[in-house]
Amino acid sequence: MSIHEECGVFGVMAKQPVNVAGLVYFGLYSLQHRGQESCGIVVNDDGVFISHKDVGLVGEVFSSSILRSFPEGTMAVGHTRYGTTGGTNRNNCQPIEVNHQKGHMALAHNGNLSNAAELRSALEMKGAIFHTSSDTETIAYIVTQERLKAPSIEEALSRAMNRLEGAYSLIMMSPQKLICARDPHGFRPLCYGRTSDGTWIVASESCALHAVGAKMIRDVEPGEILIFSKNGVQSRQEHCGKAQPCHCIFEYIYFARPDSVLDGISVHSARIRAGESLAKAHPADADLVIGVPDSGLDAALGFSRASGIPYGIGLIKNKYIGRTFIAPDHRLDQVKIKLSAIEEVVCGKRIVLIDDSIVRGTTSGRIVGLLREAGAKEIHMRISSPPFLHPCYYGTDIDSRDHLIACRHTLDEIAKIIGADTLGYLPAEELYTLTGKDVYCHACFTGEYPTAIPKDTRKDRFERRLSE
Repeated sequence: MSIHEECGVFGVMAKQPVNVAGLVYFGLYSLQHRGQESCGIVVNDDGVFISHKDVGLVGEVFSSSILRSFPEGTMAVGHTRYGTTGGTNRNNCQPIEVNHQKGHMALAHNGNLSNAAELRSALEMKGAIFHTSSDTETIAYIVTQERLKAPSIEEALSRAMNRLEGAYSLIMMSPQKLICARDPHGFRPLCYGRTSDGTWIVASESCALHAVGAKMIRDVEPGEILIFSKNGVQSRQEHCGKAQPCHCIFEYIYFARPDSVLDGISVHSARIRAGESLAKAHPADADLVIGVPDSGLDAALGFSRASGIPYGIGLIKNKYIGRTFIAPDHRLDQVKIKLSAIEEVVCGKRIVLIDDSIVRGTTSGRIVGLLREAGAKEIHMRISSPPFLHPCYYGTDIDSRDHLIACRHTLDEIAKIIGADTLGYLPAEELYTLTGKDVYCHACFTGEYPTAIPKDTRKDRFERRLSE
């Protein structure tokens, strides 16, 4: 079992009609690591919304013929999804589109609402009919409710934010405006930039801005609403400062691409520092440091620098394995298909193996087994995060303690289960070294939640209701 993040969002606003669908396509490609279940694009052609959404990777869903079918437009919004709430089906694909009395709206959302169940129940009691099992539809309903009374779409969003709790970095598109917002805690990242021809770009990560030739301007502040229109960019900050900033620390450990900069901090540098801290906390007598591709590589380099143990490439990842990979024989070890050990590098060596996390321990055990088969003499497993001990309610796919190996076993027991000679985790008190700041969410490690814990925490809580 691997840890997954919910999704990536991407928005475009150009001065005149251009191939905005193509820009979103490249942006979503850069955000594919944030969600590999489904994706979608909605283009605004002079107030008319044209969309395509489906289950699959960006390259699978958007063929060249589908991309050519989109008209030129001045605005577009896109989404790539891994569902932490709701099942994997086409109904849950985003962006969500809404037609209401005052016009149209498309909405793409990254994160999880911690009060989604209560909000949805209240809406259903008033007659709302839901077509998806995603909490994004709840946001869309509330914004629409407020829009029927508010003088503008941005005012409707501002009023809706008074009712939303938890994590939401979102992009909305109306016939005339592109709007983005980030929850007051700033759990999930969101930034914006501009291309040389004046096209505005909003994205979950800065790597997506660079992919379309945009220069990053800055991160969207926690609680901030940005409105892009023909009049330029307007910032509304009435929700800023309402809560303590609480950026997800696991964005730096695993979720984000290493070439991204989140809230002014390089992800690559943060992972280097995690490895350095790990080497000091859990040194090892070894010949070689290697990382599990891809998120373990930077931390492995940091461990090597701090320990003086040489860094090497001991594992190779098959980069062509995607979500559509099907093993014709279920008895095959899929880890062996995705990863292979370089025998010449690891044979006879005492290895420090760096990975970002251990969830159930199954994958870690298989990776250790690969190195054993390749002739590794010793394997000292080091993890660049603390043990997962608690569920996450803000967009990470950890919905139960039942699946977490660290909740059921001691450190020595886990080492024995995965076949490592020794095991060491990054101490929770060292997490601040990644960012140099003491403002981040570490609830999945410590159980210290910045918001109220939801009453119903099942990942499929809405899916089950729909099937009843």
